[in-house]
Amino acid sequence: MQSVIVGWQVYALTKDVFALGMIGLTEALPFIAVSLFSGHVADTFNRKYIILFFSFLFIIVTSFLLYFSFDSTGVLKQFGTFPIFISIAFIGIIRGFISAAYPSFMSQIIPRSVYANAATWNSTVWHIASVVGPSLAGILIAINYSTAYMVDISFLILAFVAFLFIKSKPLPVKEKTESLFESLSAGIKFVFKNQLILGALTLDLFAVLFGGAVALLPAFADEVLHAGAVELGFLRAAPAIGAVIMALIIAYKPPTKNAGRNLFLSVGAFGLATICFGLSTNFYVALFFLFLTGAFDNVSVVIRHTILQLSTPDNMRGRVSAVNGIFIGSSNEIGAFESGITARAFGVKPSIVLGGILTILVVIVTARLTPKLRKLNIDHL
Repeated sequence: MQSVIVGWQVYALTKDVFALGMIGLTEALPFIAVSLFSGHVADTFNRKYIILFFSFLFIIVTSFLLYFSFDSTGVLKQFGTFPIFISIAFIGIIRGFISAAYPSFMSQIIPRSVYANAATWNSTVWHIASVVGPSLAGILIAINYSTAYMVDISFLILAFVAFLFIKSKPLPVKEKTESLFESLSAGIKFVFKNQLILGALTLDLFAVLFGGAVALLPAFADEVLHAGAVELGFLRAAPAIGAVIMALIIAYKPPTKNAGRNLFLSVGAFGLATICFGLSTNFYVALFFLFLTGAFDNVSVVIRHTILQLSTPDNMRGRVSAVNGIFIGSSNEIGAFESGITARAFGVKPSIVLGGILTILVVIVTARLTPKLRKLNIDHL
């Protein structure tokens, strides 16, 4: 919900596609800055308590966004979008710690034998939220931003309370005593020595970086499709709907056999669907191709998560998750920045089409450079 609310609000205030890109960069830079340290924290302190603490901070920062949205305060009239961007920067820090602790904690409560299936269902639940959230946000924005933020905060509080009921787990025993520097660098060294993990992360990084069409949706909906906030909500939800349907398919038939081939094919198809979306001028056609981007993207998400879970030792999951966050978690935001720059330089439609073309080129190059990943069969890991 929040990404749609903030994106539409900033675009309404500025009418500038570059400002949409700056939303991503403002969140990504703090995220990257704390990621290695957050991985160390996730491998040193109780992961459930980390998630709860930073989820509480998330509620506080979102409450500030709610406060700014009230016309009576006059904050945005006086300072423009600056207070919104400050809040986004704090959210980047919060996400940095949650993204390291959450997958590490999840791996503690899920048996190894069902990692692939668990990754599928975890992705399914996340994408259901990504369907309902943007759609609901689009409807609520049509009322006003304050109402949208109040509902957003209500769901954040619900999530916080629900997480209280999950049993805490002790940290895995560390194999050796490490200095802070050794601990921070261990995750990077592990990832760069593992061709499977490095190849999967690199592929996803550049695919998301160049295929960041979602960041430009407020401008695309307004300038190309001549649509409003409600239609924007459905456009934002379309990739998640595709992801949910694909998740149901792969829950029944997991893509673990010939996983490497499936990974490259799915990311390539994601790039092609992005190109077709960028060429669309009809709302329903655009909706369909966004649906396909979500469906193909979810295949790569499940495969990547499974590779990470099966290839990472328990006592390093926080740090490896942090490196994964740098590769993947920030690539959405940096991709949004890249899209904003190219959209300002070449226009919204050419920017999206170019991103899809570059995604396909990344697939071709990565496939040639990582033969071990290309031939991967997860059933044999």
